[in-house]
Amino acid sequence: MFLKDVAVLSVTCFGGPQAHIAHFQNLLVAKRSYLTTEELIETNALCQVLPGPTSTQTLSAIGYRLGGPLLAYITLLIWVLPSVLIMTTAAIVLSHVKNEALTLDFTRFIQPMAVGFVSYAAYSISKKTVTTGRGIALMIMAGVASYFITTPIVFPVTLLVAGAITSLNYKAHPKEEKIKFDVPWANLYLWAGVLIFAAVLGGITKALPIRLFENFYRNGSLIFGGGQVLTPLLYTEFVQYAPKKYLTSDEFLSGYALMQGLPGPLFSFSAYVGALAMRGTGLTGEISGALMSAAGIFLPGTFLIFFMVRIWTSLKKFRMIRASLEGINAANAGLVAAAAIILFLPLDKSLTNFSLTIGTFALLAFTKTPPWLIIIAGLALGFILP
Repeated sequence: MFLKDVAVLSVTCFGGPQAHIAHFQNLLVAKRSYLTTEELIETNALCQVLPGPTSTQTLSAIGYRLGGPLLAYITLLIWVLPSVLIMTTAAIVLSHVKNEALTLDFTRFIQPMAVGFVSYAAYSISKKTVTTGRGIALMIMAGVASYFITTPIVFPVTLLVAGAITSLNYKAHPKEEKIKFDVPWANLYLWAGVLIFAAVLGGITKALPIRLFENFYRNGSLIFGGGQVLTPLLYTEFVQYAPKKYLTSDEFLSGYALMQGLPGPLFSFSAYVGALAMRGTGLTGEISGALMSAAGIFLPGTFLIFFMVRIWTSLKKFRMIRASLEGINAANAGLVAAAAIILFLPLDKSLTNFSLTIGTFALLAFTKTPPWLIIIAGLALGFILP
């Protein structure tokens, strides 16, 4: 029954991780009583402490609680499969359209709308997590750094520095009684071992699927805050970064906008990037690129949540851990805000594009219009209008 419920969630959970938790509460708590509301909230809070896709980790952790690692892995597979398949198909179709020199003009409204989605993500994240002057300062500095430094290393460094700065404010957090605890290291060793092995194997073989797996595994190991925060990192690494440039800005924005209209985890966007990175290698190569990229982005968070669920009760008693989250969240908001600017720059500075970006933001911020309906409307306009 639980896996059937996960399958239902995988095709009905629109709106990103915040909205996903509401769906989890409705189906898994209120209707099925797999866990209590308090347990769901604490599990989700734990996942927010870790890098990776928050709602995916939350659902996998619930599967782990109910049936151990095997059920958790099956839960992960069922949850991500629909959106991964759709994004893989979209990339293959787009690659074919490009190869056949057919027009992509019908997506012209989707690209500025994607900037509206990113802008709203920055607004939403900052409104919820940046509540102090220190946080605002860190948000601005993180945004400026990611705007001017176009290399992937800026993202983990920014997050770590911001977290370290606010961790010094640990005395503002109340003390809690600490208890001695034994740490089951197996899943942490697994996470680190896969990261090292993939990096070494990719360096030796130079095989693009292996390097894609390593790239996304590294990204999935460093990104706090969900799919919105992943966006600027992927744009920098796969669109702007000279040694790669696997996608054009238009392709990236079209895929990102499409992902907003789909149910399931936003990290499934990795499959789209991976398939396009392998264009020219045939259908099998494109599919392998998508699957390797998706596996790379989802596995590290899964390994880490398996590790953390066993020690969280003791770990969260450390004040420096709790204090560091202020800086990490503020830096996240800055990175996403900068991404909105960076994504808009390649577009034509027309009244239409400005209007679509602002209009999309307004619909998301001030109405309850579902994201998928906004995307469908944008595609329809692209077909109808000359």
